[in-house]
Amino acid sequence: MKLRLLASQKLAYRFALLFMLTALALITSTSRSRTVLEQVIGANTLSIITFEGPQTYFEDAKGSNGFEYFLAKAFADSLGVNLEVTIIDDLDALLYALGGPRGQLAGAGLTVTENRQQYLRFSEPYSFVRQTLVYRLAQPRPKTIEDVIGGRFLVVANSSHEEHLRKLQPKYPQLQWQALRDTEMLQLMQMVHEGKADYALIDSTAYTIDRSLYPNARAAFDLTDDEPVAWAFPGHGDASLIKAANRFLRDFEASGDLQQLKTRFYEHTDEFSVGGSQLFMTRVNQRLGDFQALFESAASEHSIDWRLLAAMAYQESHWNPLATSPTGVRGLMMLTQTTATELAIEDRLDPGQSINGGARYFQSILKRIPDDIEEPDRTWFALAAYNIGMGHLEDARVLTERAKRDPHLWRDVREYLPLLRQKKYFQTVKHGFARGHEPVQYVQNIRHFRTILQWHDVQKTRHKALLENDLSTVDNFHSDLVLPL
Repeated sequence: MKLRLLASQKLAYRFALLFMLTALALITSTSRSRTVLEQVIGANTLSIITFEGPQTYFEDAKGSNGFEYFLAKAFADSLGVNLEVTIIDDLDALLYALGGPRGQLAGAGLTVTENRQQYLRFSEPYSFVRQTLVYRLAQPRPKTIEDVIGGRFLVVANSSHEEHLRKLQPKYPQLQWQALRDTEMLQLMQMVHEGKADYALIDSTAYTIDRSLYPNARAAFDLTDDEPVAWAFPGHGDASLIKAANRFLRDFEASGDLQQLKTRFYEHTDEFSVGGSQLFMTRVNQRLGDFQALFESAASEHSIDWRLLAAMAYQESHWNPLATSPTGVRGLMMLTQTTATELAIEDRLDPGQSINGGARYFQSILKRIPDDIEEPDRTWFALAAYNIGMGHLEDARVLTERAKRDPHLWRDVREYLPLLRQKKYFQTVKHGFARGHEPVQYVQNIRHFRTILQWHDVQKTRHKALLENDLSTVDNFHSDLVLPL
């Protein structure tokens, strides 16, 4: 009996110990600090810090826009949470704020550098850039870094560009520059364009996008090879959010979505004419003001971005309301008499009637684009059809599909439109010969002009205030600035 009692006591003790261990484990697990990823999911919000700019984030007629915004939005969507964006204008302030309540990561086109890796952590790169030196077109083109010595040379304070110049200075002790705080690469290009600076060092992607807006600022040479661009995370805390970001970026690239996003923001800047952009900016200042209210009104009525409508009109007539072609198309939107009759337009030379008619006609084409073609490709297809007709566009899509490419993507179809000039191709489709290279260039130009208008509209007020006080943002020549810790 005594042995049985002893055995039962031991069993009870074991159960009690097991119970206490289980309770302790539960207490420990419930009191454990949540990971950063768990905090994001628990709050249902991913917070990102960025700059305002064409590469990063801006607001337009359709809402939030920018390469970094859409990339971060896709990451937030993959986590099933909302995206919260905070704009910080100054690079130092942005890096100091990282990891605080304003942002769990920074998506601002940040280059991964040795200095930054001492106090920040980075995701896997999603892009690569080179440091490009730009100069004013009227000056001799510099060929080496030595050629800029003695000129007014601008960089963004504490940027990767200034970091690189510091490394070069022992070799070039006379090299001097001015570091601007609370500024961005676009503003440096503007100062070079306007002759307020001789040179500036910026990212190659910034130059690609902004060169249309400031065509007097030209690329001289690349100062570096490709450098990785990545999201930045604070140096403290766990790596759960970084690991999730890396998984997303790998999947986003493997799916082709990353390349599509890059194409959306960068591809239409490939073909660049300094003269064409200068002429466009001249006419923005001289002519657009006479018609902007009409573009805005018609665009609002027909649910079109007014900048797209204005870009179409510029491509058609250079905003000349009396424009007339040898084929008889007339007015700002260069409407045919047949189209004008169908739209009940009495006077094609009347700016209001022409713009409203062009908007209605474009909207009617947009509705005829197949439903399974999504934006932004849907708009590019409609522009092509506006130029060449729906029939020829469908023929090009047939050729695209025959080649086992995607007839729903503009980047594929635009390769096959020019083939409609060749007999061996146009004989095999319904509508025959077409000058298929023209709609490709037409869409390219309109996208180009729309980008200029889009960013010009966002920045014009901000730049005016900045340039009136630009000297107040200039630091002493390459003074030793303390990097954030």
